[in-house]
Amino acid sequence: MNIDLPDLAAMNDLGARLAAKLRAGDVVSLSGDLGTGKTTLSRAILRALGHEGEVPSPTFTIVETYDHLAPPVVHADFYRLKSPQEAEEIGLDDYRDGAVLLAEWPDHAGGFVHEPACLQIALEIRGQGRMAVVEGGADWQGRMP
Repeated sequence: MNIDLPDLAAMNDLGARLAAKLRAGDVVSLSGDLGTGKTTLSRAILRALGHEGEVPSPTFTIVETYDHLAPPVVHADFYRLKSPQEAEEIGLDDYRDGAVLLAEWPDHAGGFVHEPACLQIALEIRGQGRMAVVEGGADWQGRMP
């Protein structure tokens, strides 16, 4: 499914629609070139779940946790990983236990497409806006945004 995102309001709306569908164990796999809006969409999801305050990009920390949300959320940016084994070394599975994973640059962590609870979102620049190409795993059937 393709979703046109002509402006920030549309990106925030998509984030709110996604947040309403999330369950513990879900993975929102966010891919796209630099500047396509992966962190912007993650911020929209976190705000729609009730997070107030700053949402730093996890580019340098790799993982930011939001345990106070329901469901809890792990926001990860795997851009700096050199191999998928590094995701294991940082304890990604421990962070993910009982939480939603918002995964930027998922291919650097080995990808999550094989997981039934994975919602893949590829963001592309289209003119002044963005296009989201969305594909859900088996667990997303019937609850796509």
